[in-house]
Amino acid sequence: MQRPEQCRKWTISMDLWMTLAAIALATLMIVVATEAQGQTFTVLHNFTGGRDGANPLDGLTIDRNGNLYGTASAGGNKAYGCQNYYGTHGCGAVFELAHSGTGWILRPLYDFPSVSDGYPAYGVVLGPDGALYGVTNGGSCCGGVFRLTPPATTCTSFTCNWQQTVLHPFTGQPDAAGPSSRVTFDSAGNLYGLTYEGGLYNGGVVYELSPDGTGWTENVLYSFGTDGSNGQEFPGGQLAIDPAGNLYSSAECNVNMGCFYGEVWELQPSQRGWNESVLFQFNGNNGYAPYSGVIRDSSGNLYGTNSGNTGGGNGSANVYELSPSNGGWNFTSLYDYGDFGEDSTDALTMDSAGNLYGADSITGDGYIFKLTHSGNNWIFSRLHSFSGSDGAGAVGQIVIDSAGNLYGTTAVGGAYGYGVIWEITP
Repeated sequence: MQRPEQCRKWTISMDLWMTLAAIALATLMIVVATEAQGQTFTVLHNFTGGRDGANPLDGLTIDRNGNLYGTASAGGNKAYGCQNYYGTHGCGAVFELAHSGTGWILRPLYDFPSVSDGYPAYGVVLGPDGALYGVTNGGSCCGGVFRLTPPATTCTSFTCNWQQTVLHPFTGQPDAAGPSSRVTFDSAGNLYGLTYEGGLYNGGVVYELSPDGTGWTENVLYSFGTDGSNGQEFPGGQLAIDPAGNLYSSAECNVNMGCFYGEVWELQPSQRGWNESVLFQFNGNNGYAPYSGVIRDSSGNLYGTNSGNTGGGNGSANVYELSPSNGGWNFTSLYDYGDFGEDSTDALTMDSAGNLYGADSITGDGYIFKLTHSGNNWIFSRLHSFSGSDGAGAVGQIVIDSAGNLYGTTAVGGAYGYGVIWEITP
């Protein structure tokens, strides 16, 4: 399957991944970081590229029982004619990795049936009704939002055959096109997400889907840009929501405000609609292209990652914090990668103690890191460096269970080269 035009942002980020990885390997200018002691790393599942899927690109979701859910961008039923960025066939699958005695068992829940239905480029989330919700890219037009519900009886076989319902198929301008984030629920059960194309100006949108008793109603809350030629901003990554219903995330660029390195923005509801505010603009010296979006803590601070700037200045990526202060926002770099090819463009995860976890997919085969919050300081440590045989290309969101164990995925590597699901125990 040829990558659709709607996949441009993902293609750009993957091309950047490949380019910087080659530079890092060629120059061997890699920062040596200390591996954290006392951690146990385990590969829970090696993807085979068959019915279990291949090349997961957006991490996992965890339920209250500790079962894991995710998406594979290829594999599944390989009889269908899809082909992803890595050349892997199959249109992708949604899977569950569940506890089984002292081990784990993976079950495919749904195979995406054809090129015209698109493929799952982002992970699924658990809705308030216990169903799984996700997005597709590509397809007959512009991607869409779907819901998966379990069968009436308990699964006893390898496949589970959950039922898929398309909640909304995107139709392009002036509707949305090309989802660029997972979906996020508010306390009332409304669903929100981002796309990097579509909208009034074809610059991407923030959309809402609200249940109305018989279905779901879409509302485009905000269209980025000014016109189709120069207004694209490419919003994407983790979408955060606060108790007042304000939304936060990032965008690659805001051409109209003279920002060529990206921004963090807020969207506030009002009686006249939704108002966007730019909270911070990157200038290249503090990184650029914040693909990851942001997460929010209970004090209202925002956390995210960005890419290194190869066009001059410091050139290094950052893990950063934005803190509200006197009507504005203060930027703090919690960790600066320096000019050594390291990069972190995936969403962060915060534990109950306020420590941050994330993945680096540029350095070698990638690694998992932790930023420990100690007073006013943050201490950086690597929890695990991948070697290829145990996974490579650490991508997507990390999840934490009630015991403090970490879980995530790699896009490639492992026993068969199609990625792995991994666990790190304290």
